[in-house]
Amino acid sequence: MQNYDFVHSCIRVMDLEKSIDFYQNALNLKESRRKDFPEAEFTLVYLTDQNESFELELTYNYDREEPYTIGNGYSHIAVVVDDLEKSYQRHKEAGYQVGDLKSLSEGSSGYYFITDPDGYRTEVIAR
Repeated sequence: MQNYDFVHSCIRVMDLEKSIDFYQNALNLKESRRKDFPEAEFTLVYLTDQNESFELELTYNYDREEPYTIGNGYSHIAVVVDDLEKSYQRHKEAGYQVGDLKSLSEGSSGYYFITDPDGYRTEVIAR
């Protein structure tokens, strides 16, 4: 059997620059590459973490007027962080849409959700 490695996940965004700003500032992702397809009227921007093993692909379709329907099948992507409390406070102070700090059970890792400008949720988990 062959091995398969995850390379990216794609989400469609309404405001490309606003979404890039969110992922760069809220989750410290960096733009790794960009592909513009003016003839097909869309742009792809790939963001990655410091490990550069997985990318988040932002798809921006020109002239989209209606927000995308995220649907009830999408749940979230997840990241881990060394200092959950510090991350949580930074996100709250920055004015991002942030859920409550939670854990699944006593003694388990804590987490919270942060929501991007298009309504996509990211789970932030204590490492």
